[in-house]
Amino acid sequence: MTSSHSIGSCQELRGVYAEPGELAVRKEIDRLDHYCREFIRLAPFVVLGTAGDDGFCDVSPRGDRPGFVQVLDEHTLAIPDRPGNNRLDTIQNLLARPQIGLLFMIPGFDETLRVRGHCRISTEAALLERAEVDGKRPRSALVVAVKSAFYHCGKAMKRSRLWQPDTWPARTAMPSFGKILAAQISGESADQLDERIADSYRTRLY
Repeated sequence: MTSSHSIGSCQELRGVYAEPGELAVRKEIDRLDHYCREFIRLAPFVVLGTAGDDGFCDVSPRGDRPGFVQVLDEHTLAIPDRPGNNRLDTIQNLLARPQIGLLFMIPGFDETLRVRGHCRISTEAALLERAEVDGKRPRSALVVAVKSAFYHCGKAMKRSRLWQPDTWPARTAMPSFGKILAAQISGESADQLDERIADSYRTRLY
């Protein structure tokens, strides 16, 4: 259903928003400079944005010890694919459409780093060996050829107060993960699912 209040063109969009400022345009660079590489080295968390063959978009979190994303050179980085649920949504999307968007975050930093590029899935032994943790190697790594990078200002973090613990809701504000899953699917109790989840966290992080 369309609405008379829906925007249907870039011209209409610019009728609502001003043109970007010079700084917002010029800050985008085509490589990972010293400051980008240092931010990635300190970042324990990155969000991956991809799109499937059907055109639908997906976002997926990746997290590990700071520096887990390897900067191979100023135009290339590699993200190890740690054990997950084996849905492989992100990797299958990338096989269909290799374009990827990344958002790097560092706890306590209001600014974030945005990176765009083209991605391939690698099983190169030397690359996986560099990503080994506790004697365990990832099955693959996402190798990104960087097209652009820029720092994103901290307004969203400041508005959300994301890094301020006194604003965080109590964990009891939501039921356990197992209880949520038990309500959404049938076959196992909340207690059984919570135990399976806890065991996965204990034994299958790598």
